[in-house]
Amino acid sequence: MSQDEAKRRVAEAAAQLIEPDTAIGVGTGSTVNLFIDALVRLKRRVAGAVSSSNATTERLRAAGIRVLELNDTGDLEIYVDGADEATAHRQLVKGGGGALTREKIIAAAARRFVCIVDESKVVDVLGHFPLPVEVIPMARSYVARQLVKAGGQPTLRDGFVTDNGNQILDVRGLRIVDPVALETKLNQVPGVVTVGLFAARPADVVLVGGSAGVRKIE
Repeated sequence: MSQDEAKRRVAEAAAQLIEPDTAIGVGTGSTVNLFIDALVRLKRRVAGAVSSSNATTERLRAAGIRVLELNDTGDLEIYVDGADEATAHRQLVKGGGGALTREKIIAAAARRFVCIVDESKVVDVLGHFPLPVEVIPMARSYVARQLVKAGGQPTLRDGFVTDNGNQILDVRGLRIVDPVALETKLNQVPGVVTVGLFAARPADVVLVGGSAGVRKIE
């Protein structure tokens, strides 16, 4: 099975979880785009969606799905998003698409966080994929020095600005054996908006698309 087909299957499996007429949270990325397409194709009625990025907002509106503000919805029943890496403990690295801060906010506000990935994203230990860290621009160099002290090799994501007007440092060289501790430590560095570790609030379920179909990690 191709990676694209695995993504399509897992996106459709997630769409089947959506209860009619509920407000949902929707993440960002190629697998999430297929989830949005599946919602429309399977005629899953949603009351509206809180979007994690400008790109997702455009796709939702093009699909005829009403975009809602989190400030108006209160907590959400479900949030569906992808990941760059996921473990058997449902801890994630996210932010390859640059939407990590809004993704983390929506995940925190959701009663159930469903992560959808193809099997290439499942790892034993996080850190092979560079860890994204969103930073206030004036603090970029300071934060980079702290990341070096933590054992990482940060590089600026050149020419990229987040939807929040900030920059991203991609950190290589980390083998993240204690994701919760590292997430907590890096989030305390002044100038860090958030780090792309989703460990303190992991996914509630990870749906994994692969050659054998869709399996569930709970």
